[in-house]
Amino acid sequence: MATTTTAAVSPRLRAHRDTGRLCRRLQDNLLAYGFLAAALVCFGLFSWYPLVRSITLSLQQDNLVTEPEWVGLDNFRALFDDPLLGTAIANTVEFTGLALVFGYAIPIAMAILLNELRHFSTYFRLAVYLPVMLPPIVSAMLWQFFYDPGQGLFNTLLDGAHLPTSQWVQSPETAMLSLVLVSTWANMGGSTLMYLAALQSVPPELYESSELDGASLWKRIWHVTLPQMRFIMLVMALLQITATMQVFIEPFQLTGFTNPDTITVMTLIYRYAFAVNQDFGLAAALSVLLFVVLAAFAALYLRITRERTV
Repeated sequence: MATTTTAAVSPRLRAHRDTGRLCRRLQDNLLAYGFLAAALVCFGLFSWYPLVRSITLSLQQDNLVTEPEWVGLDNFRALFDDPLLGTAIANTVEFTGLALVFGYAIPIAMAILLNELRHFSTYFRLAVYLPVMLPPIVSAMLWQFFYDPGQGLFNTLLDGAHLPTSQWVQSPETAMLSLVLVSTWANMGGSTLMYLAALQSVPPELYESSELDGASLWKRIWHVTLPQMRFIMLVMALLQITATMQVFIEPFQLTGFTNPDTITVMTLIYRYAFAVNQDFGLAAALSVLLFVVLAAFAALYLRITRERTV
């Protein structure tokens, strides 16, 4: 009789224990599920919804005043008929190329230099990172004062040294390079610290072995430092290109969105939407086109670098 009762109660006890174990597991993971749900909601609202809305808007004629009208691919046809599109693309590619020369190489050199310092390295790291803490528009306004052709800091220093002054952002020959210098100064702090963190993980035995072999500083950098930083350099190159292809604040603040010498894709989008055309459908079409180009470039870049690193 006792055996029968025990056999009858045992499945209920087992089910109760399983239920209690499941409840405890859910309680333990409830906070994690909450954070995950919040992240998914934020990602959906601020990433996927604007993307879907932009695609929808690119197929409409909409000025946010009258009722939107579906026009299909007419916005893309009008976009390719605009001669400013070619100018904006050429200027954007030029800015990206110059930014790779300066904004990509200088942070690597700064990180290697800071890694070699033995004294006051913390203060120099803070000085390098300080511009990143400034809002981008503040950095642009600061350099706008530096570039002022009348009482600007740079021309004042050149005039005091009895050297010829420059128009900086007003001259077509120096405008784009001046914008790149502003972008490099404002953003190199974060890249420098990321490279510096990668340098901290390089095994010191490699440097010791190279020193024992009589390698100079340049050879240690070329054969030890740079190969060990290859992965982070590839990632930063992708981030650098995608960020500079979307440059907006520097040309908008320093030269304006109507200057044909510095107009970029992003400033052209602003021109379509807010300044001249007041056509949000046309602006959305250019935004979608930029997204497709950057997505295709990122996919191609990742495939090529994956094949080379494997």
